[in-house]
Amino acid sequence: MRTAPAASMSTDSAPSGLLQLIWLASPALPIGGFSYSEGLEAAIEQGLVHNVQSATDWVVDHLHLTQSRGDMAVLAQAIPAWQCGDTARLQALNDWVMATRETAEMRLQAEQMGRSLLDWLRNLQQASDAQLNCCAQLPPTYPLAMALALSLAQAPLAQALQACAFGWAENMTQAALKAVPLGQSAGQRMLARLAREIPLAVQTAMQTNDEDRQAFNPMLAILSARHETQYSRIFRS
Repeated sequence: MRTAPAASMSTDSAPSGLLQLIWLASPALPIGGFSYSEGLEAAIEQGLVHNVQSATDWVVDHLHLTQSRGDMAVLAQAIPAWQCGDTARLQALNDWVMATRETAEMRLQAEQMGRSLLDWLRNLQQASDAQLNCCAQLPPTYPLAMALALSLAQAPLAQALQACAFGWAENMTQAALKAVPLGQSAGQRMLARLAREIPLAVQTAMQTNDEDRQAFNPMLAILSARHETQYSRIFRS
């Protein structure tokens, strides 16, 4: 039996762009995404979400009303900015993210996940020292740190955004399973619906410019503010 050439078996070979996207989309990424429900737990407490249909509709609305026109639009602009080293653009986008966090919980999530993702990149030596230092000096919010991670995969922009959106969808589905609660089969139906909606959300994000980018969702902000003092909760937002 012939053995493979030694070079092809090297453990130092970097994962392919596809594998990097799958890795970044994984809920196992140690950045704390599983600990946030992004207002869903408060919506359940208020009776707005109570079964698989209402949970699915709520998360789909969240995808299109806030994610696609806000953080995903930031990602669509920050990924190429990282690739060409446009630090002024990166700082402006990061400042926008910080300015649009309407509650303490939202700000906490953006900051904590940004720091954790930067630590992950540093530990795995996934970025250059110059990129890591630039990210640290922003200081990074989650969208800007994720944009750096996605830019290193050298994948097409639409695929990078789809991977990030699916990772978000998985975290939201897991939150619904725990808090509504729902069964595993219901969760898979929820993910199937989100998977059909993600391409449209990505298209919206890629077409959204600075003037159209927005994070205005009054009901979500109210739910987040209520969650900060909610008596019984399992999530940080």
